[in-house]
Amino acid sequence: MELAHEFTFNARLAAAVRLGDGPFGKRHIREVLGGEVEGERIHGSVGTGGADWILVGPDGWGRLDVRLTILTDDGAAIYLQYLGLIEYNDAAHAANAGERASEYSDHYFRIAPRLETGDERYAWVNRSLFVGEGRLHPGPVVEYRVSRVL
Repeated sequence: MELAHEFTFNARLAAAVRLGDGPFGKRHIREVLGGEVEGERIHGSVGTGGADWILVGPDGWGRLDVRLTILTDDGAAIYLQYLGLIEYNDAAHAANAGERASEYSDHYFRIAPRLETGDERYAWVNRSLFVGEGRLHPGPVVEYRVSRVL
């Protein structure tokens, strides 16, 4: 299996709404406030109105459930949904505390994005599988490198 880098994106997040300890862990919800998308075939911005529903288990790992919209510079809208895992180690905690950014290699932070659109110029995303790796920045901001599975 081969991977081809497709795009990098970041998303600025609102402060977490913390639901507290529930039956499956601690649920945090973070609204997506915007961001940027940079790639050769997909370039634009992250729209508002999305959110990140994070479930932090007793093992200290976060299970991600994210939905957002990419608005391309040429007028297309692409729905992006992903599930993922983040290891909340010292690097992740430092980034969340606003002390420093984490690097891609600092902790396990992986996603499995699914893209969907009705715009024929981007119909190829409907027939492609993607994977990504993430890192955290103060702000809070998440950044991902997304690759298409060839």
